[in-house]
Amino acid sequence: MVSKRIIPCLDVRNGRVVKGVNFEGVKDMADPVEMARWYNETGADELVFYDITASFEGRTIFTDILRAVASEIFIPLTVGGGINSLEDFDRVLKCGADKVSVNSGAIRDPALIGAAARRYGDQCVVLSMDVKRVDGRFRVFAKGGREDTGIDALEWARRGEALGAGEIVLNSIDTDGVRGGFDMEMLRAIGEIVKIPLIASGGAGKMEDFSELFEYDRIDAGLAAGIFHTKKVDIRELKRYLDGCGLNMRMEN
Repeated sequence: MVSKRIIPCLDVRNGRVVKGVNFEGVKDMADPVEMARWYNETGADELVFYDITASFEGRTIFTDILRAVASEIFIPLTVGGGINSLEDFDRVLKCGADKVSVNSGAIRDPALIGAAARRYGDQCVVLSMDVKRVDGRFRVFAKGGREDTGIDALEWARRGEALGAGEIVLNSIDTDGVRGGFDMEMLRAIGEIVKIPLIASGGAGKMEDFSELFEYDRIDAGLAAGIFHTKKVDIRELKRYLDGCGLNMRMEN
């Protein structure tokens, strides 16, 4: 049985870790290098690094900060933000990333998913989807949740898998930062139509939210930021709690 993963996320803007609610009201949190080191030492299974304004600002990712973060950790690192070409994939992989997350760049050029999967392997390509309800439908948003693409999220997930994405990170804009639980309706809708690993993001507020999340067996990992950054939930304690719930977790010796 594959272990469930707990993944903290560093949303980085102007070289600092930040956090908002529903993708708005962003506040400064911490230094990303120090936070990466802390997560590496406190039981995280993987780490996600998002340069959250790279696409919106039309620039490439901050490679100096990324190199510093990668040098501090010995767990898998997924990196996203401003990924628009194979050259961008190459740049962040050479900085120490294990996987590359594509969002706005793949929406503009879906062929990027397949090209990257062929060059680097599908396990390296993560399709990140920022999704919000619009008129009762799940719609894909781009540029850090700022732009409604009009694309149906279910269709995009299905297409991303067919093109070669190795896993999907599903970010619910509706529940992001609210801490009222993961968006199970949205997760189930996507989980029923794709077979690749599905990572849930947006809404974690307490340990019980993760046990509820993993009751749906299609979910491979839970991603969160604020509750881990503020130490409201300790990752080691969370994994012990989930292990006690009968879930298969990666436990430290």
